[in-house]
Amino acid sequence: MHVVAITAQTQILSEGVLGPVARTPRLELVVVEGPDMGRACGLERGRAVVVGSEAGAELLLTDERVSRKHVSLRLRDDGAVEVEDLGSRNGTLLEGARVQRAEARAGATLKIGKTFLRLLETPERVAVPPSQSRRFGELVAESLAMREVFAVLERVAESDVTVLLEGETGVGKELAARALHAASARSKGPFVAIDASALPEALVESELFGHVKGAFTGATDARKGAFLHAHGGTLFLDELATVPPSVQVRLLRVLEERKVRAVGADVEKRVDVRVIAASREPLAHRVAEGTFRADLLYRLGVVTVAIPPLRARREDLVPMLSAMLAARGKDWPPRGPALARLLAHDWPGNARELRNVLDRALALAPHAKSFEELPLALGASTAWPQARAGREEPLAVRSDLPFSEAKQAVIDAFERAYLTDVLARTHGNLSEAARQTGLDRKHLRELCQKHGLR
Repeated sequence: MHVVAITAQTQILSEGVLGPVARTPRLELVVVEGPDMGRACGLERGRAVVVGSEAGAELLLTDERVSRKHVSLRLRDDGAVEVEDLGSRNGTLLEGARVQRAEARAGATLKIGKTFLRLLETPERVAVPPSQSRRFGELVAESLAMREVFAVLERVAESDVTVLLEGETGVGKELAARALHAASARSKGPFVAIDASALPEALVESELFGHVKGAFTGATDARKGAFLHAHGGTLFLDELATVPPSVQVRLLRVLEERKVRAVGADVEKRVDVRVIAASREPLAHRVAEGTFRADLLYRLGVVTVAIPPLRARREDLVPMLSAMLAARGKDWPPRGPALARLLAHDWPGNARELRNVLDRALALAPHAKSFEELPLALGASTAWPQARAGREEPLAVRSDLPFSEAKQAVIDAFERAYLTDVLARTHGNLSEAARQTGLDRKHLRELCQKHGLR
């Protein structure tokens, strides 16, 4: 059964949205400030955890003012934590007071050396029965795994809780976010999507929070940020793992106080926004690496939903194809050898790759009368570009030909591949393809005819 992670500090919210939650205390010790910010260590009941700078410590710190074995913490059955200083040089402070032995609870802060540590409750896991619906917004599925995802999304759509969507590129995280917005009380408000990975690091703050005129070089006019644009609606923050640490601090403050200060401004503005975040990899991995703030992860992941990849739910392929074909005006049942090949494919680009394969086939066979007539090409060329990141496709150069002929062969191969993708993306619409490519429509038509694409 699919499970959803809910931060334990939102017990009342959990019980109101997803039913009663088991309250077995589970704690994590997180570095919230210091040279090792973001590192964390789980606490298990009855087992002492040592924090220090010596190899072998359960939470290893590089802070030069931390002793080799500085402090130990042990979680008791009642949820309290026994804190014991292990004879450190600089002592252990609990909520500002120096202690030798003391008792702490979730939310407490310790300081050792230059490092601040906080005890945080780890997410509880809540089992949710699968939805009876086979559709949520534009997401279509038959598999039990996705219907369990639908069940969680259906429930949280009724509230304003912050949701973190995790899953590989192309699984449909933005579609899920849009469906959550459409099913919520905010559906009449704006839906604003920001892809953090597409923004230069220097502009992330401006895009999110806005800026005033003259705030930096090039800021010739004041502009609203994404939070203000999404006021009264939903803000979708995609690829959140790429947000710089300096911006993470500001983002956390906005989420907690619901106030935004534009870059270069002196005053804050209150915002009413529901935030849905997304990441292609579990953000907990980035926390472990020290590149993502643990406290921001806890604030964002009030409800965390993992969307499974397409290869793990192949039974969804037929209903997804049927829905895509219907949206393109084709009432064709997917079947035959072509469908068997699709079912055997690994789909590294997930649903987005499936959509690209179908659109390319429809563009290349505009007069097809059935699904079996579509040229459904599979392989590396159909994969979503990010799935092949870091792998350069080899350039086929014919050194056995004269230079001019070899050069023309490379140009022809480029033109054919480029035009094939453009036609697939524009569903064979030459006017739209001409606008996107910047080519004259007549010249574009001639190129398509040259390569047999029309």
